[in-house]
Amino acid sequence: MKITAKLLTILILLSFQTAFAQNVEDKVLAKTKAQEAFKLEDEQGKFDEAIKLLEEAQRLDPENISYTYELAYSYTGKKDHQKAVEILEKLTKHKDVYDLVYQSLGNNYDYLGQPEKAIETYETGLKKFPKSGKIYTELGNMQLNKKDFNKALTYYEKGIEMEPSYPANYYKASKIYLSSTEKVWGMLYGELFMNLDRNSKRTAEMSKLLFDTYKNQIQIKGDTTKLSFSKNFNLSIDAIKDPKNIKLPFPMVYEMNLTLAVAGQKEITLNSISEVRTNFLKSFIKGGNAKKYPNILFDYQQKLSEQDFFESYNHWLLMMGDEIAFNKWQLGNSSNWNNFMKWFSGNALSVDDAHKFYRLQYQ
Repeated sequence: MKITAKLLTILILLSFQTAFAQNVEDKVLAKTKAQEAFKLEDEQGKFDEAIKLLEEAQRLDPENISYTYELAYSYTGKKDHQKAVEILEKLTKHKDVYDLVYQSLGNNYDYLGQPEKAIETYETGLKKFPKSGKIYTELGNMQLNKKDFNKALTYYEKGIEMEPSYPANYYKASKIYLSSTEKVWGMLYGELFMNLDRNSKRTAEMSKLLFDTYKNQIQIKGDTTKLSFSKNFNLSIDAIKDPKNIKLPFPMVYEMNLTLAVAGQKEITLNSISEVRTNFLKSFIKGGNAKKYPNILFDYQQKLSEQDFFESYNHWLLMMGDEIAFNKWQLGNSSNWNNFMKWFSGNALSVDDAHKFYRLQYQ
């Protein structure tokens, strides 16, 4: 039978459509197998079974980097770090490589007892992905392991600056500051962390840590109140050369307004801390500090206050410090709490390159 040009074109198109349909079907099947593997990894810790599924997903969709990355994740989970390194090293050459590959590769080198190789890997990744908050976290962790807290903070805070929506750097920086004399920064970073990571074990840990810091650092004895959130009040000549526009160090302003906010309190409890935070915000805003010390956290608190949700927010923030007191308060304020939670779920604190806070903004 003689095949005409028109018939040949039709046959080619049909062949292409069949191949395309098969390719789409393979990708859908690969995704299904991968999703099953993710559950086996994260929910059941069945890494060998996950590996089999991910290898099948790889064969069905070999260009999808995610399946290869997850394969390395499973080998990491079963502590076969050398195999994970082999996979991830190859993956660094992939056209679609992303920062998690370098993060995981560095971690596996560290697990193998090669910290210098881990650091080298993170630094290589950072050159390729200079805004990776994840890699800054890992570099900070390496310094934290050496107990070089200042250098660790340098990495964590740079990570906050470069990728402000990534929570881990706030958590790490907050814990270091809250264990130092400069607790003011830990209070800010800790609250920002809880807004970015609302429902994890770390969230509960930070809630208690913030509550305990208020309780321990605000001492009330009769009519005398002592605060201790910072001891570093470096006042530069530039800050006071214009008497009409003096800009004091932020920690000093923080403690001054907090001292005013504590006035009248007899003890530090969950409810009284909420009142103190409300008074602090009013004092801070009234003093014109919002312009001198712009901060997305205080802007958000003001928004909550305007919605009449600041009390509920304060109790959410600090609830793990005194769960009995929180449950009692919640029982007596159920309507406002429920309204707050509905609003809160759809009105998260906006954090991005245009809306961020890190300590060096005040330098």
